[in-house]
Amino acid sequence: QVQLVESGGGLVQAGGSLRLSCVASRGTLNLYVMGWFRQAPGKERDFVAVINGDGGSAYYADSVKDRFTISRDNAKNTVYLEMNNLKSDDTAVYYCALSTRWRLTPSVEDFYSWGQGTQVTISS
Repeated sequence: QVQLVESGGGLVQAGGSLRLSCVASRGTLNLYVMGWFRQAPGKERDFVAVINGDGGSAYYADSVKDRFTISRDNAKNTVYLEMNNLKSDDTAVYYCALSTRWRLTPSVEDFYSWGQGTQVTISS
């Protein structure tokens, strides 16, 4: 079973940037749709971005469109989330997960093998 490990979170000022990574420590990712989700304290886990198996298609939540970029390097078994112009509302734990289903309205229920998450905190 594929195991995912996220990294790259931290504390940054509003307007700053971070790059998150999600590495498969077991198994390969190239067969899967990969997604990033986030969960703020007291809130549900929300969709952020999704990318298909070969990296040719990606889709974003409206709240992060034009600020975040999802990408993948299948040779390195890694998926990235480049986050720019960060806002206080982006503060959350960020998770990656995989799916065998490609949808333009990704649902948490479609994804599995969740990583442990990485904390992103934006100071204003």
